[in-house]
Amino acid sequence: MRIEDYGFIGDTHTGALVGRNGSIDWLCLPRFDGEACFAALLGDGEHGHWQISPSGGDSRTTRRYLGDSLILETTFESADGAVELVDFMPLREHTQERLDVVRIVRGIRGRVSMAFDLVVRFDYGSVIPWVQRRDFGISAVAGPHALDVHSSVPLVGRDFHTVATFEVTAGEELSFVMTWRQSHLPSHRPLDPRRALEQTRQWWQHWSQRCNFPEPYRDVAMRSLVTLKGLTYRPTGGLIAAATTSLPELIGGVRNWDYRYCWLRDATFALYALLVSGYTEEALAWRSWLLRAVAGMPRDVQIMYGIRGERRLTELDLQWLPGYEGSAPVRIGNGAHKQFQLDVYGEVMDVLETARGAGVEGDHAGDAWALQRVLLESLESVWQQPDNGIWESRGDPRHFTHSKIMAGVAFDRAVKAVERSKMEGPADHWRALGDQVHREVCEKGFDTSLNSFVQSYGSTKLDASLLMAAMVGFLPANDPRIVGTVDAIQAGLTQDGFVLRNAADGTVEGLPPGEGAFLACSFWLVDNLAMIGRHDQAHALFERLLAVRNDLGLLAEEYDPVAKRQLGNFPQAFSHVGLINAAHNLMTGDGPAMKRSRRSGTPDGGVRQPSP
Repeated sequence: MRIEDYGFIGDTHTGALVGRNGSIDWLCLPRFDGEACFAALLGDGEHGHWQISPSGGDSRTTRRYLGDSLILETTFESADGAVELVDFMPLREHTQERLDVVRIVRGIRGRVSMAFDLVVRFDYGSVIPWVQRRDFGISAVAGPHALDVHSSVPLVGRDFHTVATFEVTAGEELSFVMTWRQSHLPSHRPLDPRRALEQTRQWWQHWSQRCNFPEPYRDVAMRSLVTLKGLTYRPTGGLIAAATTSLPELIGGVRNWDYRYCWLRDATFALYALLVSGYTEEALAWRSWLLRAVAGMPRDVQIMYGIRGERRLTELDLQWLPGYEGSAPVRIGNGAHKQFQLDVYGEVMDVLETARGAGVEGDHAGDAWALQRVLLESLESVWQQPDNGIWESRGDPRHFTHSKIMAGVAFDRAVKAVERSKMEGPADHWRALGDQVHREVCEKGFDTSLNSFVQSYGSTKLDASLLMAAMVGFLPANDPRIVGTVDAIQAGLTQDGFVLRNAADGTVEGLPPGEGAFLACSFWLVDNLAMIGRHDQAHALFERLLAVRNDLGLLAEEYDPVAKRQLGNFPQAFSHVGLINAAHNLMTGDGPAMKRSRRSGTPDGGVRQPSP
């Protein structure tokens, strides 16, 4: 199936992808970054899946979420009748060493023959478990993992599959519950599917009622907010980039990365999205995760961490998996965690000052400022060095313009902390450093012949990250250099109106060229168009981006405007954060892009303009 043919369910510890054919093709145990027991997404059915669907195979399928939740309802209709498949994961407590996936089949009309096919393969499809029949169904055990499957119908073993056939009539309801446990522990007490469904519905209803997002885009933003909540590891507050690994940026290509980790860069964007929508508790949890993750020596700060703040994210290739539509290699871990990316200093300084200004600092405000001061001391000695850039180049380090801009943001937010938040520090010194960065970027990062900022010093290439220049307050949105950069990106870095990250020649990444349009960058273009007053263009592009979402309102990382399909890991937090922030920018005229662009040094919080 295409990537957009999947829906997402989760319990804020891990998540699963459910195809429109009723097959769960991806699920990691017991956390987002754990080993997959269903890995058909990156191979075939023999690598693990769980399908419940009409046995005829010629039914028409529609699906939806139950309200503002991650309870997925799939309806299959055929000449014989109609059935509804309800898939969800009950919310669990932080201390519970269990995971439940509940599947309920309801007869709507007629009589429909159904098929059940379960293939459990632990360790990303490589380990066939020992399966035993139980009075409640079956149990599957291998190494540290065990799954108990409670079934309303008899299950049969066949060729290392667990199968069943059954019929469902109008008004009838059958349930199936799969529960994970550590294999050395006894089976958990089975849950009541109906009660679990009602409790899960109420939990999501209560959570969604906290949203204060205004119309007319509330429903659009709400689906993205629910997705972000589903991608949050609730015990620590960490927000993963996506629920999957190795979904390709180009079908058949090698740009296949593991996104089940937390990027510092995402913090600022996510914090704004949560704050403007009324979710201060989640914003505080995310900020607290960030502080714990980066604690230590400033030279050891990484661009990404594990969901509990883990630092070692060793990258491995899984040779036994052929990859999504043959897109190999399949990777777990992410080697980019070792890279030096200068812009994260600016992102961390910005997100902590944003949290401070919004009053969501928590109980350790002084500790945060002490950490920030140490980071600033480190930045002062490294900001003139080349780095790997926002797109995690695996080629030679360069002086990326966006990286330098964000170094300037770090010094600016330090000044803001002193001037507005009354923190202690050498504001004049930091202001002077910020002005030095500003002058250098304007001199070396701007090409007068292109009338645009460029990807790196001495380059003539464009880069979508340059759209951040106005959004972080480097220059006013109406500055001719900003307008020129927006015009240049629209003319030279878009495909059918959607924004590419950079020129697709592979020279920056050190990898073979080719990928889709980057959805987050396309939302940044919406923000820029709104900021410079091109509101009709901004609204038109935003509506086009909304049309790219699948029928459930979900977005991957990228989009192929030619093949008309989504690409990259799914669902992608960065894309949904971009949607939320762009929607708010369009509706209020004072959204995250405008708030973030207010630099220090002016009485009204406007953009300070050092000498060109």
